Amino acid sequence: MDWGMKNRLSQLIQPDGRCFFLPIDHGYFLGPTTRLEKPGETIRPLLPYADALFLTRGVLRACVDPRNSKPIILRVSGGTSIVGRDLSDEGLTTSVEEAIRLNASAVGMSIFVGSEHEKETLLNLGRLVDECERYGIPVMAVTAVGKELEKRDARYLALSCRIAAELGAKVVKTYWCADGFEKVVEGCPVPVVMAGGPKCETEMEVFEFVYDGIQKGAAGLNLGRNVWQHDHPVAMMKALRAIVHEDATPEEARDIFEEEKRKGEP
Repeated sequence: MDWGMKNRLSQLIQPDGRCFFLPIDHGYFLGPTTRLEKPGETIRPLLPYADALFLTRGVLRACVDPRNSKPIILRVSGGTSIVGRDLSDEGLTTSVEEAIRLNASAVGMSIFVGSEHEKETLLNLGRLVDECERYGIPVMAVTAVGKELEKRDARYLALSCRIAAELGAKVVKTYWCADGFEKVVEGCPVPVVMAGGPKCETEMEVFEFVYDGIQKGAAGLNLGRNVWQHDHPVAMMKALRAIVHEDATPEEARDIFEEEKRKGEP
């Protein structure tokens, strides 16, 4: 692996081998998502606790202060929306030259294994890796499932993650699953980061699945809605960071959350 690739990866994966990425790319297919209507205001208090931001070039340019940012993972796929027929019908929307211009530490795109457009998204990943390898830019593959949430089982996730790694992704973002998640991680030769998915009902629900995933080998998180859609986003961010980087238990994370919540109250 060349120096540039190693250097960019070191900006994302911290010295402890863990990472906490904050995704705010949801608008590329959802539009002005609740509590992400003004992305710059949403992330401002959260930035100190994130290891990297995952977002589109438009939001990066319009909403993120270039003098006060974290490493950037640039979302480079899209082309569909929540009102369209098929979320899996994505293509590449942003060039590698643009990623270099924006000083991105990595780029990210979705793949849809098992969908009608599986082949196209996997070939897109292969082409993106080819281009990024020329410039030492890591690619994060997102094992998306679109509206077909029932596919969040270990067998499907392990298949998707392994394919992404085989095609050259340096990091894979996938969903946690209750049964067999360790097999997902063990079968993927590159770091696996967990997606948050839809907003959970309680804080402990989030803390428990994150802790379980870390214990089973995940490198960290790429989790957004369960932070910035929460009534106490900074408290959530601090508690989750403690699980990722300090091996805090769900109970210890809850204590951190409650303490930070109290600090934030008038």
